[in-house]
Amino acid sequence: MKAIKKTLIIIGIVILSLLLGSSIYIYSSGPTLPEGTDEIIESVLKNPLPEIVKGKTGFAKSQGLDIWYESISPKDHSKGAILLIMGISNDALGWPQKFIQAFVDSGYQVIRYDHRGTGMSDWLEDWDSNKPYSLADMADDGIAVLNTLGIQKANIIGISMGGMIAQELAINHPERVASLTSIMSSGFIEDPELPKISSDVVWELIKVSLKYGIIGGENNVIKLHLASRTILMGKAKYKLNIQEISEQVLYNIRKRNGYNSDVSRQHQAAVSLSGSRNDKLKLLSIPTLIVHGKSDPFIPIAHGKKCASIIPNADSLWLEGMGHDIPDNLVNTLSKKIITNFKRQNR
Repeated sequence: MKAIKKTLIIIGIVILSLLLGSSIYIYSSGPTLPEGTDEIIESVLKNPLPEIVKGKTGFAKSQGLDIWYESISPKDHSKGAILLIMGISNDALGWPQKFIQAFVDSGYQVIRYDHRGTGMSDWLEDWDSNKPYSLADMADDGIAVLNTLGIQKANIIGISMGGMIAQELAINHPERVASLTSIMSSGFIEDPELPKISSDVVWELIKVSLKYGIIGGENNVIKLHLASRTILMGKAKYKLNIQEISEQVLYNIRKRNGYNSDVSRQHQAAVSLSGSRNDKLKLLSIPTLIVHGKSDPFIPIAHGKKCASIIPNADSLWLEGMGHDIPDNLVNTLSKKIITNFKRQNR
């Protein structure tokens, strides 16, 4: 009996040591956040939040789900509508304000919306992993938003998984697409001919999720987003807008529905279920722009280059100093190129 008790104590000590070691490893890992981050976050937490949602808001009905949207119109006559489609697990507020404003200032109506399972759109409490929704279903959410706003045709801009959804929208609803811009995305993320998504980056993102997510709290949720953005920056070196990101995250927590911890696996399942779009992309006749950062650490630029090579007459933009993110210092370059692609539809 004493021998069993001694063995159990030893096992307990080993397990405790492993847990302690793992905790130390996780909490000492992750990127170093920029100098002054704590002070900026503290200021944001104490002061009133700016109003981030300033446009016309509402809900579109898609496959029985309520999909939240915001439509921001220019002061004068609109040159056309833009539908922005965000990446995996992210809601509409993930789009940089400067990026949106660049198009509004250029005379375009800009529409952004929350993916199903994020933000103010319906969260699927009864989601079944055996019957997941697809990227085509998520593209229908975008169509529902356009229908609700009475927009027949829009310029579609998608980023990362949003680029895949934008491709699905262009393939399945070409009559609704004036132009397509696919940013740091892929026609088939599991393409055996191309480099895979970086497992190192995925592991780094998991570690910071554990580091800041286990304890939680507003401060840690903000730091989780900042750390994730720093990882996705890769080898590109630019300054994150810490205040804007902190305000956006806190706005989501305090004034919206916060963040859905289950949605990542739902979106991953949608990507996996949808398979390759490569053969269908070869049939597109829509003005298309493919954009990819040369320093993207997550989705290798080879995926963007393959899309550009198979879509007829596709234009491309390969950006130095851009990772898997849209840095403020490249917004002007990027928005001008995208607007040039808009104008190709009139040629």
